[in-house]
Order: sequence, then C-alpha cells, then structure tokens
Amino acid sequence: MAEGTDEHCAPRGWREALASTLAHILDGPLSGLAPWIFLAVFEGPGTIAWVSVTALAISVFFFASDLWRGRSFKLLGALDVVFFLGLFAAHLLLDAAGQAWLEKWVGEISNITLFVLAAGSILLRMPFTLPYARDEVDPQYWHSPLFLRINYFITAGWAVAFLVAALSGWYGDAVLNDSNNIWTGWVIQLAAMLAAIRFTAWYPDHARAKALAAKARG
Repeated sequence: MAEGTDEHCAPRGWREALASTLAHILDGPLSGLAPWIFLAVFEGPGTIAWVSVTALAISVFFFASDLWRGRSFKLLGALDVVFFLGLFAAHLLLDAAGQAWLEKWVGEISNITLFVLAAGSILLRMPFTLPYARDEVDPQYWHSPLFLRINYFITAGWAVAFLVAALSGWYGDAVLNDSNNIWTGWVIQLAAMLAAIRFTAWYPDHARAKALAAKARG
C-alpha cells in the first residue's frame, strides 16, 4: 500500500514542482523580456520578418497568460505586443534600403525602447517591475516604503543595463562599423543583462536584511 502511495505521490510532486516553476517564470519580469531576448539572439541580415513574428507570438502568449490567470496589467507586456507588431509592420512597409537600415539598428532601437520604458516608469512613479512583484506578495505589502524602494532600485538597475547595451551596440555599428563585433555586440551587452538579472535576484533580500538590521539597532 505504501509503495502504491509513493508511486502516485512522485508524479503529483513532479507536476506540482513543474507548475510552480512555470508560474515563477510567467510571473517574473523575465517573461516580459523573453521576446526581446529572442530578438537579441536571432536578429541579423534577412531575419527581421520571422524574428519579429516569433517575438510577437511570444509577447501575445505571455500577455494572454496574464489575462487568463487574472494577473495584474503589465506595461512591459503591452509594450512587447505593440513593439513587435510595429516592427513586423515596418518590415512589410519599408523598401529594401529601409529594411537594411532597420536590420542594422534594430538592436539599438529595442534597447533604447526598453531604457525609455524603465526610466519613464520611474519618473511616472510606476516602476515596470512593480506589477510582477505585486503578483508574488501579499497586497498588504504593496504600498510599503521598503517594497516600493526595492522596485525602484531594481527598475533603475534594468534601465542602466538597457542603456549600456544600447550604447555598446551603437558603438559597434556606428564607430566600428561592425555589427558582429564580439565585444560590443555580445560580451558587453550580455554582461549588462546578466548583471541586471543577478541584481534582481540579490537586491530584495539584501534590502530587507538591511532594513531589519536598521530596525534592530533603532
């Protein structure tokens, strides 16, 4: 009897772990960045059409999953759909010269767009990471100074990463005239994104520990 129970518990435990992992991915800010990451990896000469369509499909999937699960509205998710729909439309409407220009600068355009979103959301007092964080905590903490400060800092970290990536890509394209330069096209931009991801994971616990220590001293 015990063996039968174990056999049934194992698949159930595996399904619960998978569901928890999937929910964590869907609820995190990386879900909103997924189509942009896809664009960064696969964009290149002659790829804008299929890359933009695929990124649009990814955007719609994550945006629809939020609506279906009753999650809060995500500004980043809405921007994903609008941007990649516009990118695909631009590709269809531009002539050959325009398409070549778009292919060269699409990386910088995307990073500047994300920087404007992040910086603008801070200026509007609505950091873009806030809806993702609210989906993971009890509503009683939504307006606490610590919770808000954490999201301002994390959003600022992403803004810096997007700006670094945009400037690096611009230097490679405009100054070096080499879109495939390993440093400006890959290493620096990837390092900026990984630093932002690491900061997003590290800072909340650090900020809470620092606040608790200050409270204990006071």
